[in-house]
Amino acid sequence: MREVSGEVDRWRTFAGDIPDDALRHDALAAIKDKRANIDGAALFWTLPRVRSRELLRLLVAYEILADFLDCTSERAAHAGTANGRQLHRALIEALDPDLEVSDYYRYHPWARDGGYVRALVETCRQICVRLPSYEAARPLLHRAACLTQVLALNHEPNPRRRNELLRAWADEHFAGHDELAWFEWSGGASAWLTVLALLAFAADPGREPREAKETYAVYLPWVSLTGTMLDSYGDIAEDAANTAHSYIAHYGSTGTAAERIAELIRVSVDRTASLRDGERHLVIASCMIAMYLSKDSVRTPQTRALTRSLTHAAGPLTRLLLPVLRAWRLIYGQRST
Repeated sequence: MREVSGEVDRWRTFAGDIPDDALRHDALAAIKDKRANIDGAALFWTLPRVRSRELLRLLVAYEILADFLDCTSERAAHAGTANGRQLHRALIEALDPDLEVSDYYRYHPWARDGGYVRALVETCRQICVRLPSYEAARPLLHRAACLTQVLALNHEPNPRRRNELLRAWADEHFAGHDELAWFEWSGGASAWLTVLALLAFAADPGREPREAKETYAVYLPWVSLTGTMLDSYGDIAEDAANTAHSYIAHYGSTGTAAERIAELIRVSVDRTASLRDGERHLVIASCMIAMYLSKDSVRTPQTRALTRSLTHAAGPLTRLLLPVLRAWRLIYGQRST
């Protein structure tokens, strides 16, 4: 879409003017290397009955903000989880203009971003309040955004300490919810797909809080968790080489992980289809699955059979979309990201 490219180019130009080399590198890398995320976020634009360019700007700005924060938080993992949580406050404040704007770089090793994060936050805030059903979605938008602060814990460099923190976090926020393992709750919450779905919901006039709850319950945990686990599946070799945190490693074996991911895919496909305008949600879920399963890293001799089983679990629409997404990756140079 021409509008997406224009919005991406706008923020790329802004990022190129950031005075701090580390922050500029992270901002530009988040746009260049995570184009799949940006285009995926823009796809939520198709959910409302009436197209809104303001919603498209909001989705792209929020995605660029989230990707940048994830990159720069990971680079500065040595600064501690307090730093990561402070950075990710931007994802909460971007959705609520009534909140006071924080000093996001308070604990960060670098701070001179030329107003980049503040501009992204302000863009999101200004558009949010103009969405016709914003108030119906507002409480759940806030909750979903608050839960994304778990991203700070994902980047804790000490594996034992990281698992302790993530388990304690899951116990605090999802006590009594035994349908998922602790690492599945933290994995689902660490994706911000729920926020994107609720923003698209808020752009539709006349929506009710009850419907917002239904959307929230489908995306968190199911669709968000599926995305996190597929992302982790695609990065399994890279994460092992870098001793980075791997969500699917918690399953104990790749085979067990693949079985569980296939189950999550089936649940996500099922539940998205049950929502109002379910066919549109189903297209988005199928595109997400196909995007992850179109990476070169999941088509190696070691992973090909497992990837085939995951594709089968997703159904015919995902199978139809796979060659399209492979072509997209070739065109945009995103074959392994």
